[in-house]
Amino acid sequence: MRLRLPEERPTEPPTGYKIAHPVLSQDGTRAGFTGVSLGGALPYGVLDEARCVYGLRHRTPHRRCDCGFHCVHDPATAEAMLCTAEHRAAVLLEVSVLGAYIRFEQGFRYARQRVRTATIGPCACGAVAAALADAGWGRPGWRGLAATCAGCVRGRTALSPAGFARLAGDGLRVRAGGGVAAGDLPAGLGVSELVAEAALLQARLDWFQTQLARLDEGGPQG
Repeated sequence: MRLRLPEERPTEPPTGYKIAHPVLSQDGTRAGFTGVSLGGALPYGVLDEARCVYGLRHRTPHRRCDCGFHCVHDPATAEAMLCTAEHRAAVLLEVSVLGAYIRFEQGFRYARQRVRTATIGPCACGAVAAALADAGWGRPGWRGLAATCAGCVRGRTALSPAGFARLAGDGLRVRAGGGVAAGDLPAGLGVSELVAEAALLQARLDWFQTQLARLDEGGPQG
């Protein structure tokens, strides 16, 4: 006798929350996400179908496999995962659970999803993120991105949140969800503060050089 799971027929797609890394295609024409655990090797789009990471030819989610998209019911549970060192650069996603799904105590495993909102955290320096820039890692054909403020982007490949949303398509909304204004950072933090300090030191050096030049022009007195 086979155990049959109870079936649900919701009037609207359930909402779930998860974390993922934003990625940009090598040619810079597509944007998407990659998971932080089992499915990390398979980047996905805003509207996409799950594929079995083991290459098995069955429909997802299969009861005897752990394939499929995963999410949790509570945003606080997903946000808590952003505290771990390996997930600090990930973003928080709000998704619509589409197609067949299996409900668990804390979330869903399911066949299809639509990413509705991506919330990016602050830059590593603590400032509010102004862009998603090359994070220095990737997958074949995809560059990993991380939240970055304007002062820390430098020459790296980068997209504004609106630019990332435009490339990702399908109505994705991207917003900055944390950090402080660059002017409010404590002294000694952030590239902008170091640049300002260097400019001040250079101005003082120029002033001293001007005074020395005037003394030389005056010659010895006596």
